[in-house]
Amino acid sequence: MYVTFVPDFLKTEKLYLFSNLKIMKKNMGTIDRVIRILVAVVIIALYFMGQITGIAAIILLVFAVVFILTSFMSFCPLYLPFGINTGGKKE
Repeated sequence: MYVTFVPDFLKTEKLYLFSNLKIMKKNMGTIDRVIRILVAVVIIALYFMGQITGIAAIILLVFAVVFILTSFMSFCPLYLPFGINTGGKKE
């Protein structure tokens, strides 16, 4: 997906690179997504069974939500700086 609208003030020679910016390109493969969902389900199950409590439970539940969201979007923002793509083929 490419950004199609570029404001006039960004159309200078130095800043025109924003017009070719790719936003949220899929960078997660099926196995990566399945593993993340399974880990999230385990964390949620441990929470409801009372195995994790307190601050650790809150932190792990936040991770579980992030894992689920990134799995459904097939996009992990932390993969971008490292150039990781578990999707198999690069577009």
